[in-house]
Amino acid sequence: MPIDVEAEVLWNRRLSPDYHVLALAAPSIAERVEPGQFVMVKTADGQDPLLRRPFSVFEILRGDAGMPTGFTILSKRVGPGTARLYAAPPGRTLACLGPLGRPFTLVDPPVEAWMVAGGVGLAPFATLAERLRERGCVVTLFYGARQAHELFAVDLFEKMGVRTVLATEDGTCGVHGRISEPLAVDLGRRASDAPLMVYACGPEPMLVAVSRLAAAHGRPSQLAMERVMGCGMGGCFSCVVRVRAGDGTKYVRSCIEGPVFAGEDIVWE
Repeated sequence: MPIDVEAEVLWNRRLSPDYHVLALAAPSIAERVEPGQFVMVKTADGQDPLLRRPFSVFEILRGDAGMPTGFTILSKRVGPGTARLYAAPPGRTLACLGPLGRPFTLVDPPVEAWMVAGGVGLAPFATLAERLRERGCVVTLFYGARQAHELFAVDLFEKMGVRTVLATEDGTCGVHGRISEPLAVDLGRRASDAPLMVYACGPEPMLVAVSRLAAAHGRPSQLAMERVMGCGMGGCFSCVVRVRAGDGTKYVRSCIEGPVFAGEDIVWE
C-alpha cells in the first residue's frame, strides 16, 4: 500500500536553468519502492495547485549502515508546480504519496538489459540499473536529448558499470540524431540467439519507435509511459492507455496497470 508522508527537502541540486534533482527524506517510501514506480508530490501548500504531480523515483538515498533514508526525483521546470519544486529550499516539507504503479520486471543473466531514455525519461533507470547490476546483468543505457547540456548523470551510470550510448539532435554530443538511430544499429548487429530485454522511458514518439524496433527484431520491451496523472490512484481516469485484450482492445489506467507496460501490448493511437 502507498504511504502518504511529509517529506523534508534534504537538498536541491540545479543541473541547468530548467532541470534539477530534488532529494526528499522519506525512508518509509524509499525502502518499498521498486524500479519504475513513482510518487505523487504536492508542490505547494493550500489548493494552488490543487493536484499533486507524478515523478519517477530517481535514486535511493542510503545512510552509513546502508539503510534507505530517502530518494531523489529528476525534474524539469515546465509550469507553476515544477517551478516551485525547482525553487524548493532545504528544510521545506512536501506531501509525498508512494510508491505507486507497476514496476519494471527484472531480468537475470544471460539476458542483457538495454535501457532507452529520452529527456527526464532517464529518471527510472538509475534504480533499475542498480538492481540489474546487482543481479549480474550486462546493462547498456541509450540516452538521447536535444542538446549536450540536457544530458545528465551519465557518470552515475558509468560508475555502476553501465555502457552508455549518447545521442543529441543537434550533434553536440554522441550520435547526431535521435537515440532510436544507434539503438536500431545495435539491434541489427546483435545475434538473434543472444537474449535481450529492452526497457524505455521518454516522450511518446520515442516509445513508439523503440517498441516497433524491438518488435521488428523479435525482442521484448517494457515501456514506462509518461502520462498526465491527476490523482495517481486510479480515480480520475486521466491517464488511460489503450492495450490489447483478447481479440480486441481496452483502456486501462496508467497509474494502476502501469506505468510500465509490455511494448507489444500497447495500441498506439
